[in-house]
Amino acid sequence: MNPRLLEFSTGIEGIDNFYLPPYFTMLSLGFILAIFLAYRWAGGHGMNKGRMIDFGIWMVLWGMVGSKILHIIADGHFMDYVNVCLDPSKVDWLVDARECSALAGIWDAAAGVCHPAKSNCLAWLSGSGFAYYGGLIAAALFSVYFIRKQGWSVGRMCDMGGWTISFGLVWGRMGCLLAGCCFGARSDSPLAVIFPGGSAASRHQWQEGLLDSYRLESLPVHPTQVYESLAALVIAAFAYFIVRPNKRFDGQVFVVTMVMYALARFAIEIVRRDDRGAVLGLSTSQIIAAAIVVICAYLWPYFKKKSAAVS
Repeated sequence: MNPRLLEFSTGIEGIDNFYLPPYFTMLSLGFILAIFLAYRWAGGHGMNKGRMIDFGIWMVLWGMVGSKILHIIADGHFMDYVNVCLDPSKVDWLVDARECSALAGIWDAAAGVCHPAKSNCLAWLSGSGFAYYGGLIAAALFSVYFIRKQGWSVGRMCDMGGWTISFGLVWGRMGCLLAGCCFGARSDSPLAVIFPGGSAASRHQWQEGLLDSYRLESLPVHPTQVYESLAALVIAAFAYFIVRPNKRFDGQVFVVTMVMYALARFAIEIVRRDDRGAVLGLSTSQIIAAAIVVICAYLWPYFKKKSAAVS
């Protein structure tokens, strides 16, 4: 975990050092690489490369909007955002009295919790808190409109998105590792990682009574960020080098990547311990993953039939 990636000294008194936040740095790198790959792909298929860049930027914007909306609605923080605007006394920060004072919060000694000192109705716009599937859904809905407007092949564009999105996710999840979010359950595996004191993992374990203080290092946990990053890399490589050259119809690569990711995500969610939201014992992402598999069972014959009609 590294909260300050590539820190640079300004050399100017009174001005803090400049640094790159790890999550957004890695996420941005993933977006840039995905758009670059789409740009190269468009040139090789006789498509307007400039419009492909436009498409990529719009996809990123809608992806950010969708991921933020799903986080607010489904990750268990909706009422926190409502209360921090209407009644901050109902919002509990996972900090001690010392940090509460540093954050200019209000310490409730009787309850042993810290409350925000004032309302903030724009807290939901903060740079933290995103849900990948929300971004995928929002970007996919927008892509249908944009692709049809350009007269591009839906199946062919979906295939390109299958491996580029997966490749971009490789970098995004490594950003999660550096930021300390999306952490896993307690583990004694040789692959387990320990996050520093004050991290999301330490705070969660402190809240569960596993640590005496959230300022202590976390107990070893599953590196779920690495699991998903590796899974995305395998999916992207398999889609590009195996499925793409041997596909029998446009849309096949997309369906394969979506099913592979849904299955991988469903399994990884079992050992994640950050706030995920839950319905009937399943996390929001597991429910969406199951829905995607069902949708892909419909898309496979749909794309196959449509491709045959065109040819």
